[in-house]
Amino acid sequence: MDEMQELYRQVILDHNRNPRNFGALADATRVVAGVNPLCGDKMTLYVKLGDGKIEDIRFQGTGCAISVASSSLMTERVKGLPVGAALQLFAKVHDLLTGSSEQEPAADLEKLAALGGVREFPSRVKCASLGWHALKSAVADDTATNVTTE
Repeated sequence: MDEMQELYRQVILDHNRNPRNFGALADATRVVAGVNPLCGDKMTLYVKLGDGKIEDIRFQGTGCAISVASSSLMTERVKGLPVGAALQLFAKVHDLLTGSSEQEPAADLEKLAALGGVREFPSRVKCASLGWHALKSAVADDTATNVTTE
């Protein structure tokens, strides 16, 4: 295993064992429930929006290591971002997860690049993208409160 793969593996393990922003958010303005029926991942995303940005974000639920780590990395990265920037980041992560394996991750993804390894395992892409789809739903103008990755 090369150094970069080992570093990415360590990032995933750390965020699974010690998820950041884990737990309910009492003053959330948007709450979205997400489920991945193939893997059994279930999560609830709490987002507090204000002045066009994500003021606070938290998640809770159960899932595999990839699902938990991805949600943890996501909340850590998007907290404080303008909604538009969070949606742009969603698009970059989606490309990372579903793009060609030869495609280099966008340089500005930083630790999120650790998620790129799951594209080699198509059944795990849904695990890694669950929290991101919940985020997209939470900050979009629609009123969807449930997300399913099928």
